Amino acid sequence: MTDETGTTLFHQSMPFTERLGIEVLEHGPLLVRSRLAWDESLCTLGGMLHGGALMSLADATGAVCAFLNLPSGKTGTTTVESKTNFVRGMRSGYAIASARPLHAGRSFIVVETEIHDEASKLVAKVTQTQAVL
Repeated sequence: MTDETGTTLFHQSMPFTERLGIEVLEHGPLLVRSRLAWDESLCTLGGMLHGGALMSLADATGAVCAFLNLPSGKTGTTTVESKTNFVRGMRSGYAIASARPLHAGRSFIVVETEIHDEASKLVAKVTQTQAVL
């Protein structure tokens, strides 16, 4: 089931997520979950979901997680570092991202995002640092 409020938040704050078709499953300070459907237009040759599409899913999901963990009085974040490890490819179904805060400080927020396929197999792991604005 999709989280309509979270999906609206994603699409209004990051219009690119609407173009990709990202849907939010749940959002809160301790966990943000979203998904991206496999689509031929998002693939490399051979029908594999493009790594850039997966990184966009992780970056957007992590950004919302960071935003929901902002210190009082702060207004936003921006990604200053992101590291992705791809573990397996995807040729169908949904990529499901789950982002959790590792550190929520005054200047930086570190978020870890795992992307799994519908069989719960790890597809990618992303660690990103968001600067607090």
